[in-house]
Amino acid sequence: MRGTPRGEHIWFAPRGLAIAAGTTVRFVNHDPGNSHTATAYHPDVFGRERRIPAAATPWDSGFLLPDEQFEVTLTVPGVYDFYCIPHEMAAMVGRIVVGRPGDRGWEGPSSDTADVTPEVLAALPTVASILARGRVGGG
Repeated sequence: MRGTPRGEHIWFAPRGLAIAAGTTVRFVNHDPGNSHTATAYHPDVFGRERRIPAAATPWDSGFLLPDEQFEVTLTVPGVYDFYCIPHEMAAMVGRIVVGRPGDRGWEGPSSDTADVTPEVLAALPTVASILARGRVGGG
């Protein structure tokens, strides 16, 4: 989680990440001027449309102050979209790809477009770009 000194630009870095099933991801707030969350799109978390695999456990970090951190272990293959609650409208979103298409239980990205803005959808890196590069920046 990052931000410019005056807070006019905020982002997840990386914005896209490819990992193996069972990997623990750590979100750290490196933004000295803002609190942030890392929150899965899921009906159990603030009633949002599901944008993580059906068998996956949703998460919400709660508000992280500067230098605070939160960890989540992702075990189900597929695409996980997440956002920062106070900054979603500024397209502070990210995508984690766990495993690869064809893995047992793989679930691709959500086709939902009603619960997110066009700016959010445009900010999410493609699965192909994440898999090709491993990490997609976010600055």
